Amino acid sequence: MAAFIQRLFKSRKTTETTPKHRKTPQTEPVEQVDTRADRREEQLRTLDSSPSQSVLAKLAIGGVTAEIRQSAAGRLTDEASLQEVQRQAKGRDKGVYQTVKLALQQRREEKARLESISQTVATLIRHAQDQARSDDTKLYEARLESLLKQWAEVEAHATPEQTQAFLEATHRCKARIADLQSAADDEKRQREQQLQRQETLELLTRTLDELKAQTPETLPSLASLDALQKTQENRWLEATRETSVDKHEQKTYEAAMLALRNYLSAIRRITQERDTINELGALLESEDDATDEQRAQAKTLIAEINWPEGYPIPLLLEPLRKQAGKRKAPTENRVDHEKQTALASRLEADLKQLEEALEAKQLKESKQLFKTAQQHFRDLDHRHGKPYQARMQLLAGQLRELSDWQGFATEPKQIALCEQMEYLAEQPMDPEAKAERIKELQNEWRDLGGSSDRTLWSRFKAASDKAYEPCKAYFSAKSGLKQANLEKRSAICEQLEKFLDNADWSAIDWKAAERIHQTARQEWKEAWPVEFRDNRAVQKRFDELLKRLEAPLDEERRKNEGLKQGIVEKAQALVDHEPLQDAMTQAKALQADWQAIGITRHREDRKLWQAFRKACDQIFARRDAERSEQQQASRAADESAQAGLQQSSGVTADSGEHAVTTALATLKEINAAAVSKHVREQVQQEKQRLNQILSSLRLRAKMASWQSLVLATATGEAASDAAPEHWSALAETLDTYEPVELVIRAEILCGVPSPDTDQKRRMEIQVQRLADGMGSSDNGGNQLQDIEQLVASWCLGGTGVSASRELAERLNKALANLQQP
Repeated sequence: MAAFIQRLFKSRKTTETTPKHRKTPQTEPVEQVDTRADRREEQLRTLDSSPSQSVLAKLAIGGVTAEIRQSAAGRLTDEASLQEVQRQAKGRDKGVYQTVKLALQQRREEKARLESISQTVATLIRHAQDQARSDDTKLYEARLESLLKQWAEVEAHATPEQTQAFLEATHRCKARIADLQSAADDEKRQREQQLQRQETLELLTRTLDELKAQTPETLPSLASLDALQKTQENRWLEATRETSVDKHEQKTYEAAMLALRNYLSAIRRITQERDTINELGALLESEDDATDEQRAQAKTLIAEINWPEGYPIPLLLEPLRKQAGKRKAPTENRVDHEKQTALASRLEADLKQLEEALEAKQLKESKQLFKTAQQHFRDLDHRHGKPYQARMQLLAGQLRELSDWQGFATEPKQIALCEQMEYLAEQPMDPEAKAERIKELQNEWRDLGGSSDRTLWSRFKAASDKAYEPCKAYFSAKSGLKQANLEKRSAICEQLEKFLDNADWSAIDWKAAERIHQTARQEWKEAWPVEFRDNRAVQKRFDELLKRLEAPLDEERRKNEGLKQGIVEKAQALVDHEPLQDAMTQAKALQADWQAIGITRHREDRKLWQAFRKACDQIFARRDAERSEQQQASRAADESAQAGLQQSSGVTADSGEHAVTTALATLKEINAAAVSKHVREQVQQEKQRLNQILSSLRLRAKMASWQSLVLATATGEAASDAAPEHWSALAETLDTYEPVELVIRAEILCGVPSPDTDQKRRMEIQVQRLADGMGSSDNGGNQLQDIEQLVASWCLGGTGVSASRELAERLNKALANLQQP
């Protein structure tokens, strides 16, 4: 009713003017002010309570005051929250927008700076590693110093892994530098040692030459020769320490030093026995023939002095040498020649072995061989032993030098071992690692051949005992742990045996039984260490129990593997099965059957699963292939349909009915089932558009025909021949209206306003139509039929004959405004 009254009076003009409302200031209610203050206080308390980033983002957008929004925005640190606030604040809150924009810019700059530092760190690590591997030693240390200086600037930003990688590389570089420096030092030291050895050999050679040129009347100074021998021995030891010496050079030194020692020994003996030699010499010179006792005494002195060959014999020894050279009468007690020859051969073999041991620097073996050679040398008589005397003296000198050199070389190492053992004794370490380290140090001590210095050995032994004290307690506790683990293993055997005795294999939970098997093995491994000897019986029992448990498990696994093999064969048979949908349904059912099967061996299960998976993939690959074919067909149909749509898109109402009909026919030929949903909707929409155009064109043609008939009737022309056949029936069913009333009714139906002079009549007709239940022009689905009845009555019912041309034009105007429902 309200809508009707509104339509009824919408065309009326009223002279009443609505007074403009004055804009008066409104006072905000007190309740709203209080609420705003409460919200402000609540938001301030939220800011003070360390809110999350999401809460700060909400406050930055929805804060009551600008101060709250600015404060919340300034405390945002999460990049996602900053971007969201920036997006929402754009165009709404300039201050917040600028704050978060600046924060995001700072984050981007900081991120770029950190990325640059990260790249620098990676570059420095790469350069350090390259330098550690490089063979180019030019400016090696300077380049390393440059890398270290650059690293110090970015070290704080490096990860622990990067720091470790750089430090490892620089450590290798430093070790390389140390090696280079050590090599240079060694080379310099070896050059100096070579020079010292050359000077030593030259001095010894010159001294021996001078001694050979010495006159028999005078003896050289014993003190000078003794000092020379000791200084050159020490000098040679220093010049040969930790360096390789040419074999010929070493033998030259040994021969020269042996000659000097022999000469010095003879001078020392002459000095000691000078008085005896003078007395005996004077006595022998005063008597023509010396007694056997005097001759024996002279011979003994000459043998003890043992003046070296090649050097002038002092005049002091001439009387003794002459008397000692006279032979005694042959005796009957001569040593058997063959026996002496055999002893000499044995000594020759001993001396060869001794020379090889000395050459190999084997001190312990050399000492034992020299002792044996001395014993065999004493067994020889003077005639057979004299050829070996110089050789024995030479080898004795070499053995003494090897002993002195090795003692000199090993003592610092043994002191270092003592210090390491003492340091180890003070360190808190894992007992097993500590015991292993103690053993290593003891092996190193033994490899050095021990020590003749009892003080040094006592020091090393005391440090070893002290270092091993904590290990004793640990290994004692470990012995208790071994016993506890042994008891735990026994308990595992008891539990496993109880389970096996009570198991009902016909109704057992196989997965639970398999877990028991796995758990028993795992706990058995964890119960370690144990004493090997005590564990033998328990281990044997555990192995037997495992075999009892594994037997039914293996049988069940093999049975389940057979079931899965059957499923694999069924799946393989479905690869070419038709129809495909049935094959996929059966494959899904087989997958469910697979999951329902129980335990299997892992390796066999993997093989069966791969075969089953391969068969299923082949089945569903057929579906994918069909889908692909359908998609290709759909794309082809879409392309064809798009061509038709593009052709029909140019058809409009101005194209004419024939063009619209042709376009509709083209679209109807498109197979809707073959195209995609999107294209199908486009085709349907295009059909609706063309149908609407076609309907509009046909309605327009119909209205033009009606308008011509209306106008012809008003001008007195006969319209019955041109009117449709059914109009006669329509004209008879309609009441006869006056021309004006008929036109007004048509204007009402077509929604066209009537002239002011006919407004009163129009209102009456509208009220009448409302009372008759016909509604307005906006209601009802028979608008066109009603209009057609009015036009038929106008043309054939006689109404139009008496009408004026003005009324005919009003009727045609209404028809022109007619819209299809």
